[in-house]
Amino acid sequence: MSRVLVIDDHPIVLQGCRSVLLEAGFAEVLEAATPLAGYQLYRRRRPNLIVVDLAIRGEGLAGLSFIRRLRRHDESTPVLVLSMHGDPIIARRALNVGATGFVPKDAGPKTFLEAVEKVRRNQPYIGHDMAVQVALLGSRSRKDETDLTARELQILALLGEGKAYAQIADDLGVSYKTVANTCSTLKDKLKATTLQDLVRIAVMRRVHG
Repeated sequence: MSRVLVIDDHPIVLQGCRSVLLEAGFAEVLEAATPLAGYQLYRRRRPNLIVVDLAIRGEGLAGLSFIRRLRRHDESTPVLVLSMHGDPIIARRALNVGATGFVPKDAGPKTFLEAVEKVRRNQPYIGHDMAVQVALLGSRSRKDETDLTARELQILALLGEGKAYAQIADDLGVSYKTVANTCSTLKDKLKATTLQDLVRIAVMRRVHG
């Protein structure tokens, strides 16, 4: 039986994926709204393909953690990332941790189906424009981090792992406010105008680090 698991917390996205995947010939579409529920379904049902969003229920880039965990036990099941992040840094990070393919959510059903068909054969997929942007990443210089404190470097590293403020605070044993204030300082030091910019820098640091 051809079985696919979709991990996403948006009901409309799940409904759209189900429709396209059934039309593509999958006999069964499993759905999960969290990475944990998705991993449990994977262990019980062993799908032939996994489609996963990266940003799930405010947990940062939790989809990256799911892929990393999956790849510790399973190197063969194809994983297609379906993400609202059309950022080449995020795409490269997803591929580096073990995703087979990457497609943005605004790509449309035709492109999504093209990605599914390729990834289900365990062939890598990334759109041409995104592939060019990812290739160009290697030529970009890293932000200057020489004046960062040890705590700032810790928090930057955890941001690069896709962790949200609350998770970082719990990991480091500090308050949420401390993490938020430190991230504000990091944005100033690294010339990041938004939290999304800071996350990009943190992910870039992991990619090239």
